[in-house]
Amino acid sequence: MEAALGASYAGKRAMVCMKHVGMNVCADAFVNSAMTGASGGLVVVACDDPSMHSSQNEQDSRFYAEFAMVPCFEPSSQQEAYDMIRLAFDYSEKYCTPVLMRLTTRMAHSRAVVQTAPMREENPLQYPSDQKRWVLLPAVARRRNEQVIKQLSEYEKDSDEGNALTLGKADMGVIACGIGWNYLMENIEGKPQFPTLKVTRYPVSKKQIQALASMCKSILVVEEGQPLLEKALKGYLPTDTVIKGRLDGTLPRTGELTPDILRKALGMKEKDACAPSNVAVPRPPALCMGCGHRDFYTALNNVVKNYPTARVFSDIGCYTLGYLPPFQAIHSCVDMGASITMAIGASESGVHPSIAVIGDSTFTHSGMTGLLDAVNMGANITVCISDNLTTGMTGGQDSAAFGRIENICLGIGVPKEHVRLIIPLPKNYAEMEKVIKEEIEYRGVSVVVCRRECIQTAKRHLKKQ
Repeated sequence: MEAALGASYAGKRAMVCMKHVGMNVCADAFVNSAMTGASGGLVVVACDDPSMHSSQNEQDSRFYAEFAMVPCFEPSSQQEAYDMIRLAFDYSEKYCTPVLMRLTTRMAHSRAVVQTAPMREENPLQYPSDQKRWVLLPAVARRRNEQVIKQLSEYEKDSDEGNALTLGKADMGVIACGIGWNYLMENIEGKPQFPTLKVTRYPVSKKQIQALASMCKSILVVEEGQPLLEKALKGYLPTDTVIKGRLDGTLPRTGELTPDILRKALGMKEKDACAPSNVAVPRPPALCMGCGHRDFYTALNNVVKNYPTARVFSDIGCYTLGYLPPFQAIHSCVDMGASITMAIGASESGVHPSIAVIGDSTFTHSGMTGLLDAVNMGANITVCISDNLTTGMTGGQDSAAFGRIENICLGIGVPKEHVRLIIPLPKNYAEMEKVIKEEIEYRGVSVVVCRRECIQTAKRHLKKQ
């Protein structure tokens, strides 16, 4: 996020992409980028994960746009996603603001043929005409804050053009946001029989909402994620307007929407569904056979069983699957980098042994600062860095710490004699357990680097050879 902001400062266009919990990590820079504004177009693409298919929560990134007071685009189709990115860059430069592009799981996991447009020339290198706004001292930020708030009314006027109101009279009208519009069209076969408002841009025009409300007695709000707009309507409209959606139970409060869920909310007859298979059974995720994490967890469990008060704080990565049977080796997984700092907090509270398990990629993402805290405090923790020599969760690219983990730990200040290397193989169990036990018994910060290449990348390397 900060790198994209630097590119925007230099007049270039930049896009930064992440999932919803990534917005938490970049929130400081993102929220303040609304205050600095953008020079070259700056677009932040965040993909939310309702139903938590691969996430810790169901948070809705639209709240970040509202909180930071920046415009938010939410496409309802693949073609709109393509067109909106081009529009978002233009919009960013028109108003000198970052733009948030919000996607959800189904949009990200789908394909369609799109009509492309001619490629554009790259922006020239050009510094901001107003240099002051990039230095957020309070005096500057206060002036910028007034400008940002003033622009909100412009965004709302523009959403009149981006959002589509269909006139009509009926007992119930529908506001459908993003991919919710797709689900609505699927159910009514593209022919609205009641007033509708298609929302793809925020902040939503109050004028359009009030116009819709005048045509019907109740409004169904179809939005993927949390009831952001549904709550807002209660402030926009008279109290006698009935608002339906996730808050009143017309739509489920949690999980992804589907066309079938919406069909029921519209009062339409449910379609026949396929019966559940009694042949195919669910296959929960598991550590790959031959994975080095398996042998590491086996050795760790053999040591930890001798310490009834032991707690193992883990982290985000494929090694988190060590929570599942047959290993059941970890006690926490909260956010990237939390393993080390949670271990510090537990140790300070009297927990011993307090063990952190973190992957090589997560260590360089968010773990190094926690290790520095531990060294500065002289915390009594054992940090196990499970190094599979790759970034296994996102495609097998090189880890940012490739070949440098021990040197990083030494540079941070971990004593050389307490940076230990083990190779996770069944034949090495005795040696692995000995090293882990010795470092648990050491009163201070110690690091055990557990190194063996990911079985998946090892297969690819062998195939190339």
